[in-house]
Amino acid sequence: MKLASTKSTKPGTILAQSIYNENGVVLLAKGMSLTTQIINRLLDQGITYIYIEDKHTKDIYPESIIPDKLRKEATETIKDTFRQIKKDGLMDNSYILNKKGKDLGNVVEQILREIQNNEKSLTLLSDIFISDDYVFQHSLNVAIYSLAIGVEMKYPEKALLEIGVGAILHDVGKIFIDSDILHKPERLTDEEFEIIKSHTQIGYDYLRKHSGIPAVVAHCAYQHHERLDGSGYPRGISEKDMLPYAKLIGIADVFDAVTSNRVYREAMLPHEGLEILYAGAMSLFDKEMVEAFKRSISVYPEGLSVELSDGRQGIVIRQNEQLCDRPVIRIVKDNGLEVENVYELNLGNVVNITITAVLTDIQ
Repeated sequence: MKLASTKSTKPGTILAQSIYNENGVVLLAKGMSLTTQIINRLLDQGITYIYIEDKHTKDIYPESIIPDKLRKEATETIKDTFRQIKKDGLMDNSYILNKKGKDLGNVVEQILREIQNNEKSLTLLSDIFISDDYVFQHSLNVAIYSLAIGVEMKYPEKALLEIGVGAILHDVGKIFIDSDILHKPERLTDEEFEIIKSHTQIGYDYLRKHSGIPAVVAHCAYQHHERLDGSGYPRGISEKDMLPYAKLIGIADVFDAVTSNRVYREAMLPHEGLEILYAGAMSLFDKEMVEAFKRSISVYPEGLSVELSDGRQGIVIRQNEQLCDRPVIRIVKDNGLEVENVYELNLGNVVNITITAVLTDIQ
């Protein structure tokens, strides 16, 4: 299968990867022939990229390291927890989180085991979901990315479990924000943006009242929008006052925000999201953590069409461990002309050839 831009997809193209809702129910099954109506529906739902069938990539099946069953169970646990918290409101005597803390901890443990036991680099690009509430999927994705960074940095088990729970709950304050503002497709007014920013304080105030929640977890909600140079919010603190967990979750939060499907803007591809992090390394984000993140993810996931510095074009077919920006490419074109016999080029074995462009609009 090959990754393609939804807006450039032609009617009659065969869908190669099923598209799900947040409950794991198949909305569009692989093998379906796409119509203009379906393509427009996907665009309306903010689905920027899809996997399609292609003669050169019938043997490529991009997979997330998080099994579908676990993702579904984790999403349901997060959704149930957040909805019950919202139902109870900000009352001081709510025991929901104390009861649900064990369930969230179990989710984190299962995700952590999958990451630790899988040598493949991480990609969530193959998980294409249409979600009614971005916060649930975002919270899970940020937890997955945060744990991947923590594992790469060799954090101890106790710290990883705290990071995972802190990542799941980092945006808990958003469930108390007016949904019309939270999901507004147009540009926010200054007043609305201030309301959105308040989710860090609201989340912190809520979490720190619960005895079963470690203080460092509450500070993940408080500090994940702070930046090393003091340009973040809510307090504008600088690197020396930031907790390591919050620095780490802040990186995962930004990456997932820019690479996720949203109805009001196109998702970026992983290499573009990583460029944003590198642009802010040292001033906004911890460089060592950004480097650890890069080593953890597939910068150029399987199924992605790319152009090389020597004019050849091909499709990513597999990754090189610890060289996530130097994958193995199946060459299909040379200077615009289809090659008679496709062949593989391992960028991990050459130093004078680089990926210069990602091609998502060709079919």
